[in-house]
Amino acid sequence: MYGSRGAAGVRATVAVLGAALLVAGCSSDGKDEPDKADIRITQQPKNITPFWVNPDGNAVDQVAAYEKDGKKAEAGQIRKIAQQPTGEWISPEDPEKEARGFTEAAAKADRTALLVLYNIPHRDCGQYSGGGAADGDTYRAWIDGVAQGIEDRSATVVLEPDAVLHLVDGCTPDEFHEERYDLLEYAIDKLTALPNTKVYLDAGNAGWGHPDQIHEPLKWAGIDKADGFAVNVSNFYTTDASIAYGKQLSAKVGDKPFVIDTSRNGNGPYTEGEESERWCNPPGRALGEAPTTKTADPLVDAYLWVKRPGESDGECKGGPKAGEWWAAYALGLARG
Repeated sequence: MYGSRGAAGVRATVAVLGAALLVAGCSSDGKDEPDKADIRITQQPKNITPFWVNPDGNAVDQVAAYEKDGKKAEAGQIRKIAQQPTGEWISPEDPEKEARGFTEAAAKADRTALLVLYNIPHRDCGQYSGGGAADGDTYRAWIDGVAQGIEDRSATVVLEPDAVLHLVDGCTPDEFHEERYDLLEYAIDKLTALPNTKVYLDAGNAGWGHPDQIHEPLKWAGIDKADGFAVNVSNFYTTDASIAYGKQLSAKVGDKPFVIDTSRNGNGPYTEGEESERWCNPPGRALGEAPTTKTADPLVDAYLWVKRPGESDGECKGGPKAGEWWAAYALGLARG
């Protein structure tokens, strides 16, 4: 409806990360696997960004593969992605173990884990990232698992991309609305009760509509109890446009601060082709501002890379399934 289904692209994490992730040099004994021993992914300065850089993952693997093949220029481009903190999208299978692995690894590096929770029932209205928990009880148990995994370690959580937006834009059927509000409020209550966890509820983007349409639904979902809200998740609207949208919305929800996903907004939104799929793997996009807490406005708590650059939005424009790594697209983003 608004060309805003940019939160598609959840990455199902299958490997549980722990202390071993802090050693960038870990590599397999398999002869055909790229050696990551010399990639040397380190943390960014804490005064610039407190968020944890994962020294493993798709971008690091790609850097290693390019290095092994002698493709130094390509490796240098993908390193722009590998060396930045990006969101860890918690999978449905074992939320406690994953949340514990990420937060323990971050704590050992004296950083904050950035987690993305994307498992609400009837997620994405059955589109490329459709799915989610089977029912409300399953979702509550999943949230409980995440909370048990985080415990008292430092975490910043971006909660349920598109979940409120799809209640407003007509995408989610009416019969699911009341339960979704209840589930979002449950998640906010559970996570904000943790001593060192901040929660930002997703609140759409600068291109989908107007803050007047979403501020009351955000309140029904419990925004008053959250630390703030998130805008532009998995989307491409410029930082300036996102700040303007966020400030208008903040004024309607108690002056709450917000975070902006700048992972792929360097060239702004795509304006060609069918409006309904401009959000899905648009060509010619670029990485945006690097993650940082040093932002252009005091209401903006951070620029974050919530969407993991280089992972597909879905099976459109030649892309693989949502969340799968796409090296060619990653190179395009890095080259800008």
